[in-house]
Amino acid sequence: MGKNIVQKIVESHLGSGVPEKGKEIAITIDQTLTQDATGTMAYLQFEALGIPTVKTKLSVSYVDHNTLQASFENADDHLFLQSAAAKYGIYFSRPGNGICHQVHLERFGVPGQTLLGSDSHTPTAGGLGMMAMGAGGLDVAVAMGGGPFYLSMPEGVKIHLTGSLPPWVGAKDVILEVLRRLSVKGGVGKVFEYGGEGTASLTVPERATITNMGAELGATTSIFPSDDVTKLFLEAQGRVQDWVELKADDEAKYDGEISIDLSSLEPLAACPHSPDAVKPIRELSEVKANQVAIGSCTNSSYTDLIQAARILKGKVVHPEVSLVIAPGSRQVYQMLAEEGALADLLASGARILESACGPCIGMGQAPPSGSVSVRTFNRNFKGRSGTADADIYLTGPETAAASALTGRITDPRTLGEFRRIEMPTKFIIDDRMIIPPSENPEEIEIIRGPNIQQLPLKGPMESTLTGEVLLKTGDNITTDDIMPAGAKILPLRSNIPAIAEYVFNGLDPFFSRRAREKNGGLIIGGENYGQGSSREHAALAPMYLGVKAVISKSFARIHHTNLVNFGILPLIFQDSDDYEKIQQGDRLIIENINREMLHQGQLEVRNLDNKQIYSLKHNLSQRFVEIILAGGLLNYTRNQTKKNE
Repeated sequence: MGKNIVQKIVESHLGSGVPEKGKEIAITIDQTLTQDATGTMAYLQFEALGIPTVKTKLSVSYVDHNTLQASFENADDHLFLQSAAAKYGIYFSRPGNGICHQVHLERFGVPGQTLLGSDSHTPTAGGLGMMAMGAGGLDVAVAMGGGPFYLSMPEGVKIHLTGSLPPWVGAKDVILEVLRRLSVKGGVGKVFEYGGEGTASLTVPERATITNMGAELGATTSIFPSDDVTKLFLEAQGRVQDWVELKADDEAKYDGEISIDLSSLEPLAACPHSPDAVKPIRELSEVKANQVAIGSCTNSSYTDLIQAARILKGKVVHPEVSLVIAPGSRQVYQMLAEEGALADLLASGARILESACGPCIGMGQAPPSGSVSVRTFNRNFKGRSGTADADIYLTGPETAAASALTGRITDPRTLGEFRRIEMPTKFIIDDRMIIPPSENPEEIEIIRGPNIQQLPLKGPMESTLTGEVLLKTGDNITTDDIMPAGAKILPLRSNIPAIAEYVFNGLDPFFSRRAREKNGGLIIGGENYGQGSSREHAALAPMYLGVKAVISKSFARIHHTNLVNFGILPLIFQDSDDYEKIQQGDRLIIENINREMLHQGQLEVRNLDNKQIYSLKHNLSQRFVEIILAGGLLNYTRNQTKKNE
């Protein structure tokens, strides 16, 4: 039987398990990446494993999130990350070198290899033919130590592309169309594999835009074939030796298929406050724009920003619009400068930011109160921009640039003649901002500023969990809701006691105080609990506050794993109607939590206030059961190491 691309990569990396849909498998990891908002914890966790050097083919530490140095915390973290990278065999991409996903695509990604990153948008590298997945930092730490990555074998869904994009329609419109059809829950437990004759019309940066926002579908990953287009990109990056052809067999089987005629698409936008709230731009012409932001790991490539520069050239931004632009990498920045496009952007009135995540994670450039911001980013969750009552619309760079000129959300097809941007045959290559690991690691002393606090650990799982319902949430709660980002909170990522004060701060500013006063407790959630970012702090900080279990209708993949990794028991209502019968403040008790009961897959929770009993289930593998009983992945890994000594 023919194999699809994911099946081929899994087969060549399979460590254990049977690669059948829904069954747990373990795969070897070739490369890892971290970024500074998640990296400090990942390296503290790697250090706790007691392994002297990474065992992957390549590991890279990027600084791209916490670059706003308003106080000492971020700068101290950068020194810690640089010294840890030097000591443990990790390449270090310095602040200003660019966004991890853009730089990794340019300088490190290899078709056919596996990549695990402590960032949910790691699947960006799927545009290059990698099996690239986001995970919590602890999973990445274990992979750096040579451990496999465990996951349930996902369903394979083919997205068959035909035709080519019409004028003024971009790759962002492709993935917004997929989100419009499938929703933010439509990719849970799935891998989206793009194929069909239409793929040949898309450049690697365009493909990467599409795979990047596969994270918003809840997908395990998304991937394109590695073909002649891929080869040309790697050749232009001076890395043609990394190219291998990778495609699905003609008779490959999939669990589902979606067809998209690229030529039928039109400019789209995701409306507030969800990436799947998609409408045609032509229906939004009455929406006034106060801010426009072009950049992020989704749309900050050379071709994206050259397109924006062409639209803005010789014109001036609308007087009531603030336009900010963040090139995705130093390479992109340099090429814009050398070709004169940077001057065109500056002349238009655009404000040029550094090559970093910046506004996408609420790190600066918060829009005005009650305003509208048009952004080429990937998430528009309420409050993520740093302004609680701002409305965020997600578009491609063509729409964003047009809107900056008119002051309203503008269909770029009104701009007239279209000229497609051609990919360069050679990019500027200057890797001096990427520091290789030390040749004498034993001489390196890791620098720890006062913001680097000790890693909190949890003891083994108790046989009885009891406590109040500290919070009851609705559906599609994001990790931004659980552990907010932004310029005030992100610098505390290395300091769990400090950052724990902000857990659920946007939904309930008294949550952390209540959790401490009640000596912890439980959380009740709705559908798709924990969607969005891979940030493990959304599990780690609640664990620190004493959260013992989360009972919900369903979980997002990465957050479910993070809960297990930090010893918080994730449980699912057998009958979703039981969700309505539990209220915040109810006292719950779960008994007989042991290996035998967990392997049966079912537990009961008693409500001590209304005397009701609810049946619960879980989808924990046997390995996850052992991790939960040990009190988390770090404890489990240490125990396994001792057994093998």
